[in-house]
Amino acid sequence: MSKERTLSREITATQIPSGDKQTLAAGTKIFLHQTLGGSFTVQTDFGLYRIDGADGDAIGESVADHRVHTETLEDGAPNPEAIWDQLKKVYDPEIPVNIVDLGLVYTMDVEKIDPVGASLTTPSENGEGTPGVANDAPASAEPAPAPSPPAYKVSVAITLTAPGCGMGPAIAEDAKSKILLVPGVSDAEVRITWEPPWNQSMISEEGKMKLGLI
Repeated sequence: MSKERTLSREITATQIPSGDKQTLAAGTKIFLHQTLGGSFTVQTDFGLYRIDGADGDAIGESVADHRVHTETLEDGAPNPEAIWDQLKKVYDPEIPVNIVDLGLVYTMDVEKIDPVGASLTTPSENGEGTPGVANDAPASAEPAPAPSPPAYKVSVAITLTAPGCGMGPAIAEDAKSKILLVPGVSDAEVRITWEPPWNQSMISEEGKMKLGLI
């Protein structure tokens, strides 16, 4: 099939390398560069963009199913293996090896955080209480609401193949969006670091085979 396509409908795409969201109008001419990781890297007259796999039909491709079919751990925490699997779906738009096998992911941590609105409201010392809370409520009033389920934040540190690489924001945004699909993840942060500097020895054996290095 030809890699030259025309958008059949309006879509929201991610600009590369900035990571900004931008609307591409129906009828936009595109050239399909890469179809890895459940998304599509395309060239337009305005530059490079990443199109989400859910919009594959707009360019004549199959629609990707982004659901993560896994259970949380017993305490409600996200499954670390599922997070790593999601990171393996993230690619530099110019390299056909995922960021894990490329050796770009340095750390992945899961932290339990207080859910939003979990703190309880109590009367003030002067007895006036907090607005919206009745001070003379009978003991048999409605039971206290059930505690909020535990919330977990995933923090990932990645690097790039070279300090001058401009793909960082787009890669970080893609990684964050894929991590947030894992059951149990409430928040995610992906930061870019340059220490230690990346080198080819960090590439996995599978990655080296795909790149023809072995």
